[in-house]
Amino acid sequence: MTEAMYYVLLALMNPNHGYQLMHSITEVSKGRLHMGPGTLYGVLSRMQKEGLIVLEEDDGRRKTYKVTKEGEHALQAEYNRLRNMVRDGNVLKEGDLHE
Repeated sequence: MTEAMYYVLLALMNPNHGYQLMHSITEVSKGRLHMGPGTLYGVLSRMQKEGLIVLEEDDGRRKTYKVTKEGEHALQAEYNRLRNMVRDGNVLKEGDLHE
């Protein structure tokens, strides 16, 4: 899963439309990630095809997306993978790798 996909899923824990979603991604990433419309809509399209999100509403002006159960499972799996990677990296805090 890409970083962009991870943050889109996090931001979509509450259904949202594209423009607000860009702001939510910036907020949930604590300002570390700013996603423009081109990137966002490419990621949304890919995630829809993969069944991770669905279009909840399309009023002609805004498309509101929400996470599917499959998307929730994928997000949890990625979260666990990232936690394990950080835990594995604790060796760097414990001293020299070459000892």
